[in-house]
Amino acid sequence: METKTNEAGSGFEEVKIKLPDPEDYVLQDLDSGRCPVYVRRVPPCRTSCPSSEDIRGYLTAIAQSETYKEKRSVEESLDLAWHTLTDKNPFPAVHGRICPHPCEDGCNRRYKDEAVAINNVERVIGDHGIERGLKLKMLTDEKRDRKAAVIGAGPSGLSCAYQLARRGYPVTVFESEEKPGGMLRYGIPAYRLPEDVLDAEIRNIIELGVELRCGVRVGEDIPWDDVRKEYDAVYVAVGAQRGASLKIEGEDQEGVLAGVDFLRRINNGETVDVGSSVIVIGGGNTAVDAARVSRRLGAEVTILYRRTRAEMPAIRHEITAAEEEDVTLELLAAPVSISRAGGGLSVTCVRMELGEPDESGRRRPVPVEGSEFTIDGDTVIAAIGQEPDLSQMEEIADEWGWARVNARKETAAAGVFAGGDVTALDIATTAVGHGRQAARAMDAYFREEEYREPYVAKPVGHDEMRLDYYGAAPRHVEDEMPAEERLRSFAEVNRALTLEDAVEETKRCMSCGLCFSCDQCRIYCQREAISKDLGRPQGSTMFVDYAKCSGCGICEVACPCHYIEMGMGG
Repeated sequence: METKTNEAGSGFEEVKIKLPDPEDYVLQDLDSGRCPVYVRRVPPCRTSCPSSEDIRGYLTAIAQSETYKEKRSVEESLDLAWHTLTDKNPFPAVHGRICPHPCEDGCNRRYKDEAVAINNVERVIGDHGIERGLKLKMLTDEKRDRKAAVIGAGPSGLSCAYQLARRGYPVTVFESEEKPGGMLRYGIPAYRLPEDVLDAEIRNIIELGVELRCGVRVGEDIPWDDVRKEYDAVYVAVGAQRGASLKIEGEDQEGVLAGVDFLRRINNGETVDVGSSVIVIGGGNTAVDAARVSRRLGAEVTILYRRTRAEMPAIRHEITAAEEEDVTLELLAAPVSISRAGGGLSVTCVRMELGEPDESGRRRPVPVEGSEFTIDGDTVIAAIGQEPDLSQMEEIADEWGWARVNARKETAAAGVFAGGDVTALDIATTAVGHGRQAARAMDAYFREEEYREPYVAKPVGHDEMRLDYYGAAPRHVEDEMPAEERLRSFAEVNRALTLEDAVEETKRCMSCGLCFSCDQCRIYCQREAISKDLGRPQGSTMFVDYAKCSGCGICEVACPCHYIEMGMGG
């Protein structure tokens, strides 16, 4: 293999495969006894997606719209892509803006040039659904009598409510805030996620018949025991919206804010005076969001983080954007106390160095003796982590205050399930996946059936594919406002792909593990044993006449996407 550099400057290995002479295959394997079979394999983008979206399905719905006899317009293809995507995730326009897209880390195209820009295409599909007024699909017309309660109208709770409602169950969602959305509404700034986009996708879920009761806190406004008695099953998805303590002297004084509270106040439309200089403590997404919001309020901002930039858990491009907006990163520094200094605050810090890896796999920060220094500011924002509040629901909590669940999202309390950040901090896509998993488990619970995890086929590895078949194609990515323009307002900073670019980007998908009618198997077959019918559904347009097949196996070698395997009597 030869290491090359793509247009973005990233290193990749170009794989070249030389096909053998077809005649040699026929002569050598005339009596092999093997026959080709078409085996639909799962693409690694899907196994890398926490909500298990059918990414290949919605990309190829657009990319292959002209392939089959029943040709679709681009608009019809986008409709199909939207319905394919929302089968698993009812928030494509939201997640197309905020998800750190781990699916792209799994994309086999990375070994050719660059990953498909799945997240950018997801946004285009989601926005198309909003503009077209597309509606989420029910799975049944049957009205069931078992009632479910969902506590928390964040991404996990709403995902669960959606999946239960489309299965015919009456669902009531309790939300302590005045509006639904959870951290999507109260924890993500408008420049990343406009409120009207979130409202549109929540509205779609509510229109399935979900009852939403906002301004109701379970445990205060309605007793937890009453919810347990009134509903046949409960899904707890209250998130982790309480800022973690710094556990240092002086953190309780005026001017020290919790990151989640600060963002909630901003997103509620409050005017928050942070002064001319802000110190943000932490390296996660809440810390970076708080820093970028503070810059938009006119303050100079420093982020204190106890490890290096590489260990910061925040989304990579959000860190880069913060730096572009002149946020200063003070790395390998940890606060030890906060005190008053004139009219502001002074944070005493200590330098850190990295030691051995801890349980997270990151190297543990160790204080450097005699390295104390101070940073002054008008406001300190603590954003080192978040914790759930399970007041009155302690029966489902572990000793650290988090909900404890099994693989089915069941707690120790009968009929009570939990998921999302209340079990462990993670991205919103994971929370959506938890909600769907819980809904499936609750459905089995209502039916008094054994819950079975859906079968997931083995993902296709890049080394199983013929990467040489696919031509080089540049990645299409969103444009971003210049930094100086971004700081003038809370307007959305990323500009969506054009429709033309989005369509071209879907064509970069290599359809890993599923036939895309490339004809390679038919072309290389010397026995003319393989036929093609574009009137058949995707994945079944090619078929083999086993009476003609010699079992040579050249079709398996020629298939770019590893859809063919030799079997049946081998």
